Amino acid sequence: MQDAALRLKALMEQLLGAPLPVRIRAWDGSEAGPPESPVLVVRNRRALRRLLWKPGELGMARAWVAGDLTVDGDLYAVLDVMAELVWERGEDARTLREALRDPDVRAAVWGLVRMAGPPLPPAPPREEVRRRSHLHTKRSDRRAISHHYDVGNDFYEIVLGPSMVYSCAYWDSPDGTLEDAQRDKLGLVARKLDLKPGMRLLDVGCGWGSMAIHAAREYGVSVVGVTLSQEQAAYARKRVAEEGLTDRIEIRVQDYRDVTDGPYDAISSIGMAEHVGSDRYLEYARDLFALLKPGGRLLNHQIGRRPRRDESAYEIDEFIDAYVFPDGELAPIGGTVSRLETAGFEVRDVESLREHYALTLRHWVANLEADWANAVRLTSPGRARVWRLYMAASALAFERNRIGVNQVLAVRTPESGASGMPLRARTWN
Repeated sequence: MQDAALRLKALMEQLLGAPLPVRIRAWDGSEAGPPESPVLVVRNRRALRRLLWKPGELGMARAWVAGDLTVDGDLYAVLDVMAELVWERGEDARTLREALRDPDVRAAVWGLVRMAGPPLPPAPPREEVRRRSHLHTKRSDRRAISHHYDVGNDFYEIVLGPSMVYSCAYWDSPDGTLEDAQRDKLGLVARKLDLKPGMRLLDVGCGWGSMAIHAAREYGVSVVGVTLSQEQAAYARKRVAEEGLTDRIEIRVQDYRDVTDGPYDAISSIGMAEHVGSDRYLEYARDLFALLKPGGRLLNHQIGRRPRRDESAYEIDEFIDAYVFPDGELAPIGGTVSRLETAGFEVRDVESLREHYALTLRHWVANLEADWANAVRLTSPGRARVWRLYMAASALAFERNRIGVNQVLAVRTPESGASGMPLRARTWN
């Protein structure tokens, strides 16, 4: 009898203590659950073993990356209804040990064990990174950056499109194009920094060179871009040469902590500070402060999370740490501003672009899905699944205000107090 889905639905509802908000399709072809709901496909028993050996987010992620668990239909719809059960139980969630004190929960777990088959734990997908430490040494940061960015420039061309900008775009309208929105974001950064011909700009975490090229070509500045990714640097240098800007732009494979040729008139740090780590953030802020000339501006563009009641209980997201950004950390915007000011900066403007990032991510997901076969060929099926899940889940997180992204404009204000800022803020819009 084909009844795996019905049994699985009953056991999951018993375990969760709530109705399952998705329809289940099991490996035997059976289905159970609300007929109009999005469909979660459990392709084999191995998916259950992954969840049993690693309950919660990481187990589900392993099943997804390995192809044991998938979705039929709208991925966003499944993620949205599953989020409350898996990702949003948050600080009030019971631990597994506490939950197992409930006889109904124990019965459900044993039911899943019987369904799952042989008890040996499946090996993690090869795309998973083993956690070593979160010390953010130069060596560990270099390894983490390589895991994330050295996936292949051709793959990133599929996802990001011709702009090759891997950070939140700046949308005039939801109906606009990704290329226009990314161009407008680069222009927004340049205007906030008040770039002018002859200035020196340091672009920390320069990616594939888009900000450096925009600043040099449109504003006549000289740019040093630093990245820890060999593949990014090679791609950026090629683009710089094709634009005829080698006399104005230098791309280095270099840790920001090793940059010693200041002072710079301005510094842009776009989507890089998430890699720094909370223990190193003040060091990061002080290093950038020291590299700026008096009166120079820093534009720090950074994803932030909502604050917790108990900040000491914050843990790095398991899925993102294992598959996307090893050692990446998010901080509340208040902590970022406080540390920049502790380092000596005067923070002059904070702008949230939360909704802009949601739009950007939905465009990246659409790009990936539109050229899926090619993306799989260039990387691996597991890697492509990682990126699809990561970007779709992140889009929903931005839309639901679980995370945000902020541009912080700060000045190394001299002792005279003359910041060089206009009397009326937001003149760059």
